[in-house]
Amino acid sequence: MGNKIQFIDRLRLGLAVSAAKSVTFMVRSLGLGAASVLPGSIARRIEPRLLQLLSQQVQNGVILVAGTNGKTTTSLFLREILERKGYRVAHNSTGANLENGLMTALMESTNLVGTLDVDYAILEVDENILPRVLAPIQPKLILALNLFRDQLDRYGEVDTISKRWERAIATLPPETIIVANADDPTICHLGQQLSQQRISFFGLNEPEQYLEAIPHAVDSIYCPKCGHALDYKGVYLSHMGEYTCPSCSFTRSKPTLDSREWPQILVGLYNKYNTLAAATAAIELGIDRATVRDTIPHFQPAFGRAEELKINGKQVRILLSKNPVGTNETIRVVTQSHNQTTLLVLNDRIQDGEDVSWIWDVDTEKLVQRGGTLVVSGDRAYDLALRLFYSDSKPDNNCNLIVEEDLRQAIHTALEHTPDNETLHILPTYTAMLDVREVLTGKKIR
Repeated sequence: MGNKIQFIDRLRLGLAVSAAKSVTFMVRSLGLGAASVLPGSIARRIEPRLLQLLSQQVQNGVILVAGTNGKTTTSLFLREILERKGYRVAHNSTGANLENGLMTALMESTNLVGTLDVDYAILEVDENILPRVLAPIQPKLILALNLFRDQLDRYGEVDTISKRWERAIATLPPETIIVANADDPTICHLGQQLSQQRISFFGLNEPEQYLEAIPHAVDSIYCPKCGHALDYKGVYLSHMGEYTCPSCSFTRSKPTLDSREWPQILVGLYNKYNTLAAATAAIELGIDRATVRDTIPHFQPAFGRAEELKINGKQVRILLSKNPVGTNETIRVVTQSHNQTTLLVLNDRIQDGEDVSWIWDVDTEKLVQRGGTLVVSGDRAYDLALRLFYSDSKPDNNCNLIVEEDLRQAIHTALEHTPDNETLHILPTYTAMLDVREVLTGKKIR
């Protein structure tokens, strides 16, 4: 890592970076956004090999965090662990996880001529582009979190993506470190098929956390090796759990860490997975366990990921809910609390995925049938309200459903219905989360 760059490449890189930094300055000065993508797009036109030239300057290597859910929280936790040990880390903290966003994040840490002086780069990567960026980046470590259905209008089914991952990762050097989710059958099988020398797994060992039944939002309950239905000892969320195949030799790999011995960084069982994923990756990088543990109580979530705010004297918690599995888990957080007011915001913009039919795979019945006040808003407020209406099989459950198209008014209404001693939970899709935070904090994030 940290290879020297040829003189002519240095000149082109310097020109590309200088142009990008000028664009960043103008965009931010004019208040047009965070400039997390556009600079990379412009610099890439000047130097098409930008991602490669930047990545090879990272002293200890690039860490790629890929998966459908949990990328931002896991990346941020891993970054805090590394920085606690004194390492300098570049990170696409805005969540811009396509190619232009990755380049922009790396350029943030360069000087004007494109010299990148960091120990590690942590890049959360959209699951669909992972195969395209492996060759130019040549990562030191790949952290494979999970694969769920997400934005089917863009990506398709999980087995298609996993096969593309396997083919691409197989071309990487044998010393590449792989950290994979043992509880996700597709990811576990992927890890078992790879020829890299260092492959570790993370997962849960807490049967008391099993769901009562497999939820509707499942994607991989069949053996990725032979196609037979898997035999589950228990399911933690969606298709993730402890399993074996009764028809062939495929079975769950043993996690490196015992989950019972590790506290989690934030509320929600899904954040236990994020904790274990980052902790396992850090240990594989040589970080001592004491440092990893000491980082947990000091962790601050990224915006919208179990983020807590104080608004007009009332507590607000934002739980990003962008697909069936994620939303089922945020609903679990809500229903396990004593709080009776929830605001749900559904958008269908490009970043969210324009197909919102996924809401019918969400177990909204658990939210509706417990009662309380549900306020619904967003671009597709009435679609979500219809889903909630059909979730109500008990007309006497005292569920108060309020539809408010105007988001600002919806937030005001939800706060009014939230008692002083309770927390308002807000469950938004991605762009809805940005809108919610702008209303609550007065600051726009792009």
